Amino acid sequence: MDPLDRIDELIGVLEQARSVPMSRNNCMVDRGEMIAALDEMRANLPADLRRAAALLEERDKIMDAGKREADRIISEGEAEHARLVSVNEITVSAEHEGARIIAEARAEAQRLREEVDDYVDTALANFEQFLTRALASIERGRDKMHALREIGTFGGEEAERPLPF
Repeated sequence: MDPLDRIDELIGVLEQARSVPMSRNNCMVDRGEMIAALDEMRANLPADLRRAAALLEERDKIMDAGKREADRIISEGEAEHARLVSVNEITVSAEHEGARIIAEARAEAQRLREEVDDYVDTALANFEQFLTRALASIERGRDKMHALREIGTFGGEEAERPLPF
């Protein structure tokens, strides 16, 4: 029987006991019955105390294990958080580096375009000067030829002679 139930039973026995004549607080109980009940409780109490102590010890072990598991989970969570933050930092850093490289590549491409444009413009200007000189030379040759024709140098006798070249 549970010790608390047994205590409740003994309290009930005392409440039901007859009062001693001329006294409010004293009552009459069977001394042997009360001593036997208290001896029985005393005999059972150490076993119950041992069970209670064992339960408390088991509870403490479970609480400690739970605390260790919670600490482990928190530690793993913090490590995962740190890893994710690190990965995020690496990603952000890589994105910044990628943006920098793209900006440099675009700037270099623009510089090269400008260099090529300058080179082509210079080459075309040189070619234009060459063609202008060639046209001027052709124009002078034609003018000379027209002038000689008008003078009559290309007359009959010379026309029959072979050309000097």
